[in-house]
Amino acid sequence: MEKKNKTIWSVIGGLLIGTLNGLLGAGGGMLAVPLLKKIGLKQTNAHATAVSVIFPLSLASAIAYLILGRFELSAAGVYLIPGAVGAVIGGLLLAKIPEKWLRKAFAVFMIWAGIRMVMR
Repeated sequence: MEKKNKTIWSVIGGLLIGTLNGLLGAGGGMLAVPLLKKIGLKQTNAHATAVSVIFPLSLASAIAYLILGRFELSAAGVYLIPGAVGAVIGGLLLAKIPEKWLRKAFAVFMIWAGIRMVMR
């Protein structure tokens, strides 16, 4: 893909990912992975890069929610330490999962998430 197209995809993707993450509190990675693959990243690199993109976006959203008084630190606190441990485990496992299986697992997760959203 030529550099101009990568830049356009990156800008549009960044806006969509940030908006989706800010609105829903999640889902940015589901959009980021396919977009990162579209600009030429391998599956495992796309997943790892998506995580590094989503973290600052989530932090920015959390700050906005805090300013608006919609942030419940006591409710979020119970997930912070186990979530951080799970994130490290997931990061270590990512390097060990074959790209073919990672792609399939991601597809199954996206289908499951879509079905859950439609059914609610």
